[in-house]
Amino acid sequence: MTETLTQTSEIATMVRSSLEACGVNIDALGGAHEASSPLTGEVLMTLPVNSAEDIHTMIGQAHEAFKTWRDVPAPVRGNLVKRWGELLTEHKEDLARIVTAEAGKIQSEALGEVQEMIDICDFAVGLSRQLYGKTMPSERPGHRLMETWHPLGVVGVISAFNFPVAVYSWNTALALVCGDTIVWKPSGMTMLSALAADALLGRAAKDVGAPENLHKLVLADHTGGQLIVDDPRVALLSATGSVRMGQEIAPRVAQRFGRALLELGGNNAAIVTPSADLDLALRGIVFSAVGTAGQRCTSMRRLIVHESIAEDLTAKLVSAYATLRIGTPLDDENLIGPLINKASFEGMQNAIKSAQDQGGTVLCGGGRVNADGEPGAYYVEPAIVRMPSQSDVVKDETFAPLLYVMTYTDFDDAVALQNDVPQGLSSAVFTNDHAEAERFMSASGSDCGIANVNIGTSGAEIGGAFGGEKETGGGRESGADSWKTYMRQATNTVNFSGQLPLAQGVKFL
Repeated sequence: MTETLTQTSEIATMVRSSLEACGVNIDALGGAHEASSPLTGEVLMTLPVNSAEDIHTMIGQAHEAFKTWRDVPAPVRGNLVKRWGELLTEHKEDLARIVTAEAGKIQSEALGEVQEMIDICDFAVGLSRQLYGKTMPSERPGHRLMETWHPLGVVGVISAFNFPVAVYSWNTALALVCGDTIVWKPSGMTMLSALAADALLGRAAKDVGAPENLHKLVLADHTGGQLIVDDPRVALLSATGSVRMGQEIAPRVAQRFGRALLELGGNNAAIVTPSADLDLALRGIVFSAVGTAGQRCTSMRRLIVHESIAEDLTAKLVSAYATLRIGTPLDDENLIGPLINKASFEGMQNAIKSAQDQGGTVLCGGGRVNADGEPGAYYVEPAIVRMPSQSDVVKDETFAPLLYVMTYTDFDDAVALQNDVPQGLSSAVFTNDHAEAERFMSASGSDCGIANVNIGTSGAEIGGAFGGEKETGGGRESGADSWKTYMRQATNTVNFSGQLPLAQGVKFL
């Protein structure tokens, strides 16, 4: 992937070619929705939009397909996900090109995102033979007490622009092997990536002879998402997005007694202690803070540094930022692509101004790059702002490459500072003091769902459960035992004694 395309027409040609390679019928596209590229800020093509009636029908089709799919043996269901993973491997570069053009990721990160899809398919295939239940000792003689796990139903997935295909695949691969069906509404900013991923899954289903309508793709705005949220046939609603979105979704799903899996805001911090390897910390901080132009939910937004090393580390960071190449992600030499749109750029500028109003000092960055060459695109210089304390602006998540630097004296105060935000997704400590590392990961340490030692806040592997606490939503996706979210648990008691003793020694007849 060494293209250096810059013109919208050339990018559109590349995207069309990649869509066709994945199996999308280009001739069937066209409609009211304008699919744009943040690389230029211009429209690539138009797409159809599903009506409310369409969405109602698709949910119904997925619900009917579930009645067949739930009875297919789990290892056989795994064959579908296995084939999907093979097709993703075959078309890794095709799908990554679309992600780059549509989400603005540099090519290495786009390829990495598709690799996440491949990895979760591998994980899910193995899981299809390991949906274990427990057997527990019964207090009654001649009885067996056990748990079993059964498919849940239709899983609604609402995904965000910053990971247009990976997070969706975490849900889909696990849901399919668990016996569920999927209705997916991607971000309106990344529908092209969704079309390609959906086409590859459709091809996989045909190749293995899976039932129709296991997977339905909804192309719609937020009103389409609301229909999925409110439909009682959707047993689980998995949504990735802002805290505000989660606050709207959670009560609506709860009102109809559905399940919600929420992955919301992150305002992630790293603590750097006097014993840390500063060169290691420097690399981890830079990637976490500026990777994906700061538009990851796990992006590092706060840096809490011991006062004895703060000046040295800050100077190293400013020097490192000066070497970062910013520009079209279709150039392999560039490390930072564009923000997704003008609103993101304005949000960054407003946050920097607020930080300055609250005593912050901009050490570097914050300006727009290449506005003359691509007036509709928003490339920015990653910014570092030195803050005197944990002010109000630092407690808000700004979805852009904006890093606040603060200092501490006592390690316990640093942990308290890291925890003193509403969000609780990812956190990190850089230290070579074993006691500090253990304290950070203890119950009284980081209050986040992810707590790393000597690694940044970004770059989670699919083998571990992903998610956070507090306003992050509390959901868990991907690895570990997250599969249980997509199934329902039943407790079974089998009486083979020929008698009928009651539990707790109750006597009745």
